[in-house]
Amino acid sequence: MTNDKGPMTNDKGPMIITVTFNSALDRLLFIDEFQPGTTIRPHKMVEAVGGKGFDVSVVLQALGVENLALGFVAGLNGQQLVKLLEGYSIRHDLDWVEGETRIAHVVVETIHHRHTHLIAAGLSVSNKAYQKFLKRYRAHLKKTTWVVTGGSVAPRMPVTVYRDLTELAHQAGVSMLLDSFGPPLLETLALSPAILKMNHQEFNQTFKIQTHSLDELATTARTIRQTHGLPALVITCGPEGILAITAKESYLATAPTQQAVNAAGAGDSVSAALLWRFLAGDDWPAALRWAAATGAAVTLTEKTAEYHWPDVERLVRNTTVQRL
Repeated sequence: MTNDKGPMTNDKGPMIITVTFNSALDRLLFIDEFQPGTTIRPHKMVEAVGGKGFDVSVVLQALGVENLALGFVAGLNGQQLVKLLEGYSIRHDLDWVEGETRIAHVVVETIHHRHTHLIAAGLSVSNKAYQKFLKRYRAHLKKTTWVVTGGSVAPRMPVTVYRDLTELAHQAGVSMLLDSFGPPLLETLALSPAILKMNHQEFNQTFKIQTHSLDELATTARTIRQTHGLPALVITCGPEGILAITAKESYLATAPTQQAVNAAGAGDSVSAALLWRFLAGDDWPAALRWAAATGAAVTLTEKTAEYHWPDVERLVRNTTVQRL
């Protein structure tokens, strides 16, 4: 655990459910530089929690926010992943299925301060297993304030999975933060999740457009939000910051540029920090300020989605949020 005596744990506070449909065991390989056609021997290898929902749980746990991790796991990799979750004291209610939890090889080039994901296919979810999961999900919604889900969908799962989760959450009066892209996201647009989140590349890919500058992105994002009646659209733009488009205002939150050790999980930490601050009563500018600082802090650690609380405190003092 790396929160370094950060926010106090609130065992009686509102619970957040995280859902991970395509779990991963992150295997981080630290090398100096990738050189094609050569033998590369990593000077360090680290295993960490992978999968968007699970990474959000890692950050929420460090922030002291009560959460429950739901999702699918399989095989020996799944067993190792569960051990890592339990090492963070994350509560979970997982479904074991056929196949093997995928390994996400994260190649970290220390000279260039960048990372690349190499991900093979993983577990397989049958319709019977999916229906069993939905039943369990419905039961947990009774004690939930928010649901956070996203990422890729496991093989054999219907493209409507996020629509299903959002519809059930709405029926239970629970807010949804969806961090996804492509067809599963498009299937869910009509249900207007409370926060729709993705990165800049995913935004372009999903809506089949090309935006380059932040001004161009903000203009297009406003149109997308209004067209689909979305309460809020959040787009992470790496070092350029976090763009948030709401019905009333547009914001850009920017943290000081960091020399990244491993940037994997930074976007997931933004989701976690936003909900942490909304549950504490913050408005959008205040929540975005903490989210940007937390995302930047995550890039300074070796393990996916971990951070050091003193880094967050240092960064938040110099993080800016401007209205666009």
